[in-house]
Amino acid sequence: MTLAVAITDPLAGHREREPIVFSVAGDLPQALWWARDDASNRVLCQRLTQDRRPGETRFIATVSFSGQLRLTLEEPCEPGSACIPGITVLQGKEADCFVRLDTGAFDLELCRGTAQGLGSSKWGIRHFRSLADDFELLPSGNNAIGGFYGPFFTPENGLINPPEHTTVEIETLERGQVLHHYRMHGTIPDGLLDELKGKRFSIDWVFTHGTPFFQRRYQVDPFQTVINGRSVTNKITVGDEFEGGKGKLVFDRFAAYGGTRYRAGDPYAGELVAMVAETVSGSTNQSRKFEEFRSNLSDIESAHWDLYWRLFCQWEGVLGEDELRERLARVRAASHVKAELTDRQWVLTDRPVDVSAVEHETIFPGPADKTVEFDTATGRAMVWWTSQPSGAFQIVQRRQSGWVNWGSNGENECPELPVGVEIKTAYGHFADCWQAVADQLETPPTVSAG
Repeated sequence: MTLAVAITDPLAGHREREPIVFSVAGDLPQALWWARDDASNRVLCQRLTQDRRPGETRFIATVSFSGQLRLTLEEPCEPGSACIPGITVLQGKEADCFVRLDTGAFDLELCRGTAQGLGSSKWGIRHFRSLADDFELLPSGNNAIGGFYGPFFTPENGLINPPEHTTVEIETLERGQVLHHYRMHGTIPDGLLDELKGKRFSIDWVFTHGTPFFQRRYQVDPFQTVINGRSVTNKITVGDEFEGGKGKLVFDRFAAYGGTRYRAGDPYAGELVAMVAETVSGSTNQSRKFEEFRSNLSDIESAHWDLYWRLFCQWEGVLGEDELRERLARVRAASHVKAELTDRQWVLTDRPVDVSAVEHETIFPGPADKTVEFDTATGRAMVWWTSQPSGAFQIVQRRQSGWVNWGSNGENECPELPVGVEIKTAYGHFADCWQAVADQLETPPTVSAG
């Protein structure tokens, strides 16, 4: 039996371990098959179990090629055979690790979270190391790739932060040599806004063997609310964090495809810090938890940033609801005014932005669907493509703490990424070719009967 497919790249250039999904006629029960490419190289194919249709079998393989490739399915591969390439499962580092994978491109750890309200409590990818250069983007495990925040993490909603305050259940949809597909399920803690209470979410994560990118998609129960004075319907903030240590940046530049349009500075952060100082010195609250926070915030300049917003978080219960609402209302009103003043001009540039050189080490770029953060010294880069543009972004490259962030929100934590959007995220030494990488993320090869 020979079953063949033709793979064609609409773009010029080389594809590296590109995931290819194809279907063949017949119900083939074996989980793994060997195929051959044009050069007679064996290619491992994994049978997919999701979305099966009678009379056909779907497979996935990852292939490297330029232009065109013909793949011919030949024979089953025994799962216990020696020297089968593929994703391997490693021993996890964190107590809440669900799975740690060696994908052939990355060593990454997917965690459930612990709901303790700390940076180390977050679900998502809490360790991420490139196998090509042995560089770890999240060495401490106190930050995460893949959290989502707004509209639940906002001044309006008591600064609820789902990744730190929620645990997730993780369902395994596919798990084989070529593909691992996981789905997280969770409930967002209730904040101050009634219309955002009781909301559930799911996140699909897809990792494939040797591929220099991974894929994800976020689904949230339908909602409509008002953030930053604007109606927000089914839009979220997705946040990817990276850490280099104090004085070091994993990435020191940001750019958007076709040019970056942005405003620098974050007035809301300044208002929040000022309110922290006022609350610590002037609140009449006498609870044990408040005194604990007061002690930890006695030296505000060196206190962990998480403590700033946790002080005003409904979930933490540090302040009573009346005081929480009153203080957040003042932060919100001042932030709304400052965000619309004309003293922070829009900058239009075709050059990458040195974010750490601007006020608050923060910029708010405008709409884009292809973006990058990269390191000028090494060329390592993270490239994002979203199947619909996010209406805005918040990019932080804070040299003092070494914290770097990519977030799909505008000012005052206003979420801008539509729910249900596919996100592909590539990592490698792509600083000089990131636009081509982004184009490949956007435009996969076509597959037809061979």
